[in-house]
Amino acid sequence: MEIKDNNLSKIIFITGGTKSGKSEFAEYLGRNIKKLTYVALSEERKNDSNWQKKIIIHRKRRPKDWKLIETINIINVLKNEKGHILIDSIGGFIMENIDKNDEEWNKNIFLFLDLLKKRVNTTLIVGEQVGWSLVSEYEIGNRYIERLGDLQKRITNISGENWLTINGRALNLDNISFKIPS
Repeated sequence: MEIKDNNLSKIIFITGGTKSGKSEFAEYLGRNIKKLTYVALSEERKNDSNWQKKIIIHRKRRPKDWKLIETINIINVLKNEKGHILIDSIGGFIMENIDKNDEEWNKNIFLFLDLLKKRVNTTLIVGEQVGWSLVSEYEIGNRYIERLGDLQKRITNISGENWLTINGRALNLDNISFKIPS
């Protein structure tokens, strides 16, 4: 699998459910890129032992020569990192903005998308799929699901490649789908 250089957009979006293989697939694609910066988009959660185990697994999989940025501020990263990046995962951006009202949220996603579109180097983005089954009984859960779904649709619209991972398999969505008309 080679990353195409002839795409109008250098954004490659990989989405899937929990344990679907989305991070592994993004890392697989990233191995073909020289001087990649891996952006772990999450809070530290030092008291969450399960989260720490996941972080250790991710760290062990990554090549040692990749630069690592651990942050919840993806806007700052997009403003300052000019090289190739892999963002894992976009849900961290949603969580950073979960308490913002709709006006502030929309301002942040427009800025985020604008910064993505202006990038000239490859940007791999991992995004989680939620909301395929249960509906949260909590307002914050539904806000997360709705904002994530909306943002991922917008990312898909500006991406040169779009992938869905499921059960350890990767499907190229651009080859097997068409855009739903607005």
